[in-house]
Amino acid sequence: MAGVYALAGAYIAYRFYYQNFDTDSLSAGQYTIVTGNVLDLVFLGVAVLVLAIGTAIILSQRKSTKKGERLWNAAARRLITNMAISLITGGVFILILLSKGLFVFAAPASLIFYGLALLNASKFTFEELRSLGIIQVVMGLIAAIFVNHALLFWALGFGVMHIIYGIYMHLKYEK
Repeated sequence: MAGVYALAGAYIAYRFYYQNFDTDSLSAGQYTIVTGNVLDLVFLGVAVLVLAIGTAIILSQRKSTKKGERLWNAAARRLITNMAISLITGGVFILILLSKGLFVFAAPASLIFYGLALLNASKFTFEELRSLGIIQVVMGLIAAIFVNHALLFWALGFGVMHIIYGIYMHLKYEK
């Protein structure tokens, strides 16, 4: 579901906030890609994040209840703590980028820091999460190079890759 929410958020962002721009004629300090209110774009990102996390919690709770396990245990606390370090650092860094007017680097930074969070989390969960983390970091680095397509790479990383990962994990562990 996180992938579906990400694709919907990317579509809304593209449709209502982004405009085309030419990266060959602009320096990093002159990027202007957002036509709407930047706060609206931040709220859209937060909404996608809340939906994704909320759905993950609800589905995880259902699964743990069926298995007769507690959702919030020592392993879950270690997982959340190790993810939070990268995610909070990335969130603060993105807010700094936005405050400096460097909106175009928000999508690549979110992919990179999220990928690093997944790499940290992979120590406490499925090994396949490590691969997803590496893919997110690589997508973020590519998005930083091709900033005029950063939203597309964000949609591929958060949207398509989560959908593929979810299908793979379901087929491998649930069937």
